[in-house]
Amino acid sequence: MEGLVLSGFWSGKNVLVTGHTGFKGAWLSLMLAGQGANLRGLSLAPEPNGLFLAADLADLIPGGLGDLRDRSAMAQVIGDFHPDIVFHLAAQPLVRQSYADPVETWGTNLTGTLNLLELLRGIGGPMTVVVITTDKVYAPSHTPIAFCETDPLGGHDPYSASKAAVEILVSSHRKSFLEQLGIKVVTARAGNVIGGGDWAQNRIIPDILRAISGSAPLHLRYPDAVRPWQHVLDPLAGYMLLAEKLDRAHDACLPPAVNFGPDPETDKSVVELVETARLAYGDADLTVTTDTANSGTWPETDRLSLSIELAGQTLGWSPRWGFEESVARTMEWYHRVQMGEAARTVTLDQIAAFETTI
Repeated sequence: MEGLVLSGFWSGKNVLVTGHTGFKGAWLSLMLAGQGANLRGLSLAPEPNGLFLAADLADLIPGGLGDLRDRSAMAQVIGDFHPDIVFHLAAQPLVRQSYADPVETWGTNLTGTLNLLELLRGIGGPMTVVVITTDKVYAPSHTPIAFCETDPLGGHDPYSASKAAVEILVSSHRKSFLEQLGIKVVTARAGNVIGGGDWAQNRIIPDILRAISGSAPLHLRYPDAVRPWQHVLDPLAGYMLLAEKLDRAHDACLPPAVNFGPDPETDKSVVELVETARLAYGDADLTVTTDTANSGTWPETDRLSLSIELAGQTLGWSPRWGFEESVARTMEWYHRVQMGEAARTVTLDQIAAFETTI
């Protein structure tokens, strides 16, 4: 794989990160700051126990709190900041929450993205925009295939459907408005990410840690569901590489959407992830139950797998950390922080280790 960044590319670049107070946004902010980018954030307030506050990142990425559904509030946050690069991560990212509140999910994910694109359209180019969607944008399939970027879009649950709609929105705005203004925009579809600092409800790693601490048993709704698990640093490096390549491109040589995931042959089930994490956390005691009662209430796809051939062919990208190392690094993060190390120090250590991985 190529280096994480091309020499000096990010130094002095104005970079807007939406969702910077979230799990992936906090990791990305640290990566960009380490490369010398001039950062601005736009997001909701950080979660009390999330990475943004734990790593004390407010001094790293100035910005304001704004709801994507409120375009005037967004405009006030961005002010006169003219971004060279935009990473749009802000979203309602949870499947179960999308069932509980579909209006919030559709409003944040679809209308919020439309508001952002319209705001950037008003600023004008040149500009490069990477819109983050998900592996769940693909129409569900009952055959064990690895989805490629040209497969049909779809999604049964409100989260997946709203993200598939974002893909259509971005394509429409690209052709209708943005290309003429010199605004290059692409979508990035990532698999299931894991990594330190994630404490969201209804996510498997935080649920495992809460169960290990003894606060509650671990309920698995779909223990045999297979997912493309990957450490958060792998897709984030892909997003950065995609932005670089797109920003430097003088023609339409790059695809409009790119998958980022593990090698499909290494996809693992939920129960395999749980056991690997348990062992990595010092062979911890863990009580696991299968919550079959809720399986039909919150339906999810049995298997999700991504083809990453296009990312390799067009970007020279491939995942650096395999399944076992991704899980080990994740559990190491939580253990080191639990033992008293500063969250920012541990996060930076792992970024440095990732950057030196060949």
